[in-house]
Amino acid sequence: MFTEKKFCSLSHRRQHKKAGEYLRTLYEKQFPIDRQYRKMEAWLNLPPIETPEAMADRFHLHMKEASIALQEHNLLIKRFDTLSDTPYRPIHIYLDDLRSAFNIGNILRTTEAFRLGTIIFSENTPDHTHPKVQKTAMGASPPCKQGTLTLCPRPFIALETVEGATPLRSFSFPESFTLLLGNEERGVKQSTLQEADFIVEIPLVGSKNSLNVASAFAIVAATIDTNNPISL
Repeated sequence: MFTEKKFCSLSHRRQHKKAGEYLRTLYEKQFPIDRQYRKMEAWLNLPPIETPEAMADRFHLHMKEASIALQEHNLLIKRFDTLSDTPYRPIHIYLDDLRSAFNIGNILRTTEAFRLGTIIFSENTPDHTHPKVQKTAMGASPPCKQGTLTLCPRPFIALETVEGATPLRSFSFPESFTLLLGNEERGVKQSTLQEADFIVEIPLVGSKNSLNVASAFAIVAATIDTNNPISL
């Protein structure tokens, strides 16, 4: 517990950090706003929180004033997942030397959301056990393996922007295949691209000629789901 003297002796950032941490504790334990937080509000010259919905806005205010950047895994309000018994598709997603744990975690999350299939991590790709991958995946745990293309079923379909690639909207995905995703700098390696049976691209009309790999994968995942919906 803070006294006014002790609280006001802290820097502006630390005052908001402590107030935000205390508010998070109240929220996670489902406690109402108590006298201690009301005192912090007054010491910070903030109006009283009137509704539970306002707690998230106040929490973000505290984090902003504390200069603390938030990522999705540590927001105040978390969505509660429901367990799914929908089977995964007979699809493999091969991560060809991806480097960013943030991108990989998002790919795992998208794969689980659409129940696309199995993730194959190439040798130089952080896998599902990497702490930052786990943090970004937020509990998503699709089937995962470490290995090479030899573990993957054909046809191999590369997602890459190259001359002669088939526009995504014109391509019909088969029931079983392997999707090849390249890394953040060079895309799919040339040696991997040479193994591809098909190459598809997302047509772009802006000045940027590429998308973040996790964003591009989400677009393809939705397209696969639309073309080949799972029977529920």
